[in-house]
Amino acid sequence: MQKDPDYYIRGVLDANRLMLSRTITLIESALPAHQELAGRIIEQLLPHTGNAVRLGITGVPGAGKSTFIESFGTLLTELGHRVAVLAIDPSSSRSGGSVLGDKTRMLELSVNDSAFIRPSPSGGTLGGVARKTRESMLACEAAGFDVIIVETVGVGQSETAVASMVDFFLVLMIAGAGDELQGIKKGILEVADSIVINKADGDNLVRAERARREYETALHILTPASSNWSPRVMTCSALHKTGLGEIWELVNDHRTALTTSGELQARRRKQALDWMYFLLEEGLKNWFYHHPDIETTLPALTAAIERQTLSPTAAAGQLLSILKKQEG
Repeated sequence: MQKDPDYYIRGVLDANRLMLSRTITLIESALPAHQELAGRIIEQLLPHTGNAVRLGITGVPGAGKSTFIESFGTLLTELGHRVAVLAIDPSSSRSGGSVLGDKTRMLELSVNDSAFIRPSPSGGTLGGVARKTRESMLACEAAGFDVIIVETVGVGQSETAVASMVDFFLVLMIAGAGDELQGIKKGILEVADSIVINKADGDNLVRAERARREYETALHILTPASSNWSPRVMTCSALHKTGLGEIWELVNDHRTALTTSGELQARRRKQALDWMYFLLEEGLKNWFYHHPDIETTLPALTAAIERQTLSPTAAAGQLLSILKKQEG
């Protein structure tokens, strides 16, 4: 492994795909040495970031996320944009392994010279968003990609985590799969900037339009996440590539509205602070569990809780008291 950060920085700024991939591999690594090197690289790349449109895309199973992203991403490259897709694949709960099949599901986009697809395992992170997605996004921006798409695992209460790292959050839905309003959590609706009903073609057109009206009604009774934007509901067919241009216009309208009001800049500043606190909490948790005295004491306390001879509250108190005594 090359240990000179300038080696990676030059490669990323030169839009070298191989170097971008290697940099993201460093960012995703859990090894302390790699984390330290990645941190130095990101710090140097930071002045070259911030100009891209950051999109988060999630959706119910079967909504056609991969087909949508491929068709949408291809359209954007035809319009002259450079598109990076950070596709978060579900990690196995047993082995930690990941399918990482997005490149096989987006064949057209994966060979597009103006596109870059990076599948990453979620690692069980809240919301299906890989722990290092934010830094990977910054690396892609520094490499000159002006549209960053973050695809998440699926829809659930925790999927709102993706909204904390993007400018525009799109929820992809389908019609005709039962009660549409039961297929999505209220928390997702509250942070969605747009809901898009996919597969609006053929015999499904009428159902798609009905679903669109249902979602519009649902959104009207919720308080918008932004005072400068009212979430819109649209329909499209990723397969037939209809309605995609209108969705891109909507994204631009949203960006204009939030930029003009100053909300976009404020949102990104808050996202950066939230990320610092997340990393701080994660670091403290890691430090706590790897503290020698905690590692020694924890097994016995765990066994006592399982035998019901010790309460969880008392066990937690004993563990925290270890650190308090050392402070004293």
